[in-house]
Amino acid sequence: MTDTTAGKKPLLSIRNLKQYFPVRGRRNTFVRANDGVSLDIYEGETLGVVGESGCGKSTLGRVLIQLYRQTDGETIYFGKKVDDIAPRYVLDIYNRLEKRVAETKALMEEAKKKEEEYALLEAEYNAAKDKDKLSARYFAKRNERNEATKIANSEYLTMVRLIGGFFEAKKEDYDSIAQALKANFYAARALYVLRNSILQTSVKAEEIKYKIENKAMGASTARYDKLIRKLEQMEGPELEKLMAEKEKAQAGIDAIRARYAGDEGFKRYESMRGEGIDLARLTYNEMRFLRKDLQLIFQDPYSSLNPRLSVGQIISEGAITHKMFVSNNERTQDYTMQIMENCGLAPYMIHRYPHQFSGGQRQRIGIARALSTQPKFVVCDEAVSALDVSIQSQIINLLKDLKEKENLTYMFISHDLSVVKYISDRIAVMYLGVIVELCSSEELFGNPLHPYTQALLSAIPTTNPEKGEMIVLEGDIPSPINPPPGCKFNTRCKDCMEICLSVAPDWREQRPGHFVACHKYDD
Repeated sequence: MTDTTAGKKPLLSIRNLKQYFPVRGRRNTFVRANDGVSLDIYEGETLGVVGESGCGKSTLGRVLIQLYRQTDGETIYFGKKVDDIAPRYVLDIYNRLEKRVAETKALMEEAKKKEEEYALLEAEYNAAKDKDKLSARYFAKRNERNEATKIANSEYLTMVRLIGGFFEAKKEDYDSIAQALKANFYAARALYVLRNSILQTSVKAEEIKYKIENKAMGASTARYDKLIRKLEQMEGPELEKLMAEKEKAQAGIDAIRARYAGDEGFKRYESMRGEGIDLARLTYNEMRFLRKDLQLIFQDPYSSLNPRLSVGQIISEGAITHKMFVSNNERTQDYTMQIMENCGLAPYMIHRYPHQFSGGQRQRIGIARALSTQPKFVVCDEAVSALDVSIQSQIINLLKDLKEKENLTYMFISHDLSVVKYISDRIAVMYLGVIVELCSSEELFGNPLHPYTQALLSAIPTTNPEKGEMIVLEGDIPSPINPPPGCKFNTRCKDCMEICLSVAPDWREQRPGHFVACHKYDD
C-alpha cells in the first residue's frame, strides 16, 4: 500500500485533544466525550470519521472549529501564520521566555528519564520467566512514560513553532531575543488591526461604487470619494509606517539569528518558526477572525434553518456578520445567488422560506450558508443521514464537486461506512472518545486491523455470497463518565486479552499510513 498523505501539507494538527463535560449535580464527574485524540488533517482531503452513536464524532468536529472550547490538548491551524493575527498567547510566552524554555527542557529531560527507566524495566520483563510478578509495575511504567512523552512533545513543538532555532540559544541571549520577538509581535499586531480597517473601509467603498454604477437611489459620490481618500491614507503613509516598524523588528531578530547561522541544530529548528496557530489558546475575538475559515454543515436540514428568514437572508448572514458585505443589498444578493447556483439552487428561490423546500433542498441551503464565508475547512456533521438514499447521492456528489472547485478540506462525520467510503480519502474509526484506527479508505476496507473496525465492516449489508459471518458486538457502549480501564473496547472485544483489561494500547503505525491502537499488534 502507499501512504496517501505523503508530501501533503497539514491544515490542522491535533494532539492529545480532550473534551470533558461536567455532569450537573455530581462534583468532579465528567463525560469524557473526546479523550486524547491525535491526528493530522491535510489540505484538500476528506477525512471520514465513523463510529457508533455516542462515540464523540460530532463533539470532535465542533471542538476543532472551537464551538466547544477544548478541555486540554492543542489544535494547530496552518491556514494562517502567527504574524497574521499576533495572538495574545504568543506575547505571554515571550514575556517569560527564559522560564518557558527552561520548563520545556525540564519536561523533555523528565520524558527522557522515564524512557530510560522504562527501557530497563522492559528488558527485565522480557527476560523474566514469571512475567506476572512484574506486569503491574511494567505496564504502570509504560503508561507513565507515554504520558510524560506526550506532555513534553506538546510543549516542545509549541516553543519551536514560536521561537524556532532560538530554542537552543545561549541563556544570556534570552533577554535580547525576548525583546526582539516582542517588538515583532507588536508590529504584527498593529498591522493586523490596520489591515482589518482597510478591509472594512474597502467593503464600504465597494458598496457605494456598486450603487453608483447601477444608479441606485441614495448613492453618494461624495461619500465614496471620502472613503477612497481614507483608503489611500491608510494604504499609503499608515501602512508604510507600520511596515517599516515591522521590518525594523524583523531586522532585530535577524541580527540575533546571524550569531547562530552556522549551528546545525539552529537550522533544523528554524524551519518551523511562525507556522500554525493554536486555536485552543485564542481569545474570543481572535477566534472570530478565523471563524469564517472554519465552517459547519449541520445534520438536520429542518431545525438548523431559521424559519423566519428567507433563503437569501440565511445564506448571506455569515458573510454580513464577518463583514464581507455591509448589508443585505443588491450586491450581496448577487453574491448570494452565485453561491446558490453553485449549490444547485435556482435564483428565484432567494426570497422563499425554509418550509417551502424539501429535505434535500434545505440541505443545499445549509451547504450554501457554510460556503458563503469562503472557508478552508468544513465539518460535515452527519450531513446526509436525515435524507432519503436517492437524495444522499446527490448531496454527496455536490460536496465532492464543491471540494474540487473551492479547494476545500472536509471532515465528514457519519455512522454509515458505505457513504464514508465513497467520499473519503482517509477514514478514522472512533470508539468511546478515542480513535482506534486511521488509514486510507481503500486500505480500511481491504485490510481492517482493529476488532471494532472489523465488526463495523461485517455489519454492512451486501449481496456478496463470499462475505464472512457478521461479527456481533455484545452489550452496549460503556458510559463515557466511567469508561473501563485499559483498552476501552475490552468489554465487547472477541479478541480481548489480559493486558487489554489494564493497559491502554499504544497508537502505532502498523503499515505505511495505517495507524491502529490494539494490543494484538504489540511487538
